Amino acid sequence: MKIMVPCNEAHHVCDKSQYKEASLWEKLKLYIHLIYCKTCRKYSKNNKKLSTTIHKAKVECLDKKCKEAMKLEFEKALKDQLK
Repeated sequence: MKIMVPCNEAHHVCDKSQYKEASLWEKLKLYIHLIYCKTCRKYSKNNKKLSTTIHKAKVECLDKKCKEAMKLEFEKALKDQLK
């Protein structure tokens, strides 16, 4: 069982943890890593700040039908411009 993880793995676990997809073991390894890695602590802090900001903004995404309609309209306009 490997407790020490490299920074790129710590970043990945931080991202997974943000979306509640990280296991308890992954979280434990992340917290141990954060004890000694200032860079990853900063990454984790910024990641949390970004998530909080997006959540507070109540960002709404377009539904699939609307995206598809926009895509078709864009492709048509692009085709017309290339003529």
